[in-house]
Amino acid sequence: MTNTALALTRKLPMRALLMFLMCLAFQLAAWVLIAIALLQLGFAAFSDEPNARLQGLGRSVGRYLGQIAAFVSFASEAAPFPFSDWPSSEA
Repeated sequence: MTNTALALTRKLPMRALLMFLMCLAFQLAAWVLIAIALLQLGFAAFSDEPNARLQGLGRSVGRYLGQIAAFVSFASEAAPFPFSDWPSSEA
C-alpha cells in the first residue's frame, strides 16, 4: 500500500462523516433556495423587479450548493461552510 493510499484510508471515516453532514446541509440549503425563489417571485409579481439582496443571497446559496456537490463527489478536498468561509455573492 502506498503512502497516499494509507493516508486516504486513515482519513476516509472522517471524510464519510463530513460527507453525510454535508448532504444534510445540502438538503437544508436547497429548501432555503426554494424559499428565496418563491420570495423573488412575489417581489417580481408586485414590484416588477427582483429584490437585489435576495439575488445576492440566492447566488451565494447556489455557490454553497456547488461547493457541497464538489466535496461529496471528491472533486474538491476543501470542506464547505462551516469548515470554510461562506461563499461570496460577488459575480
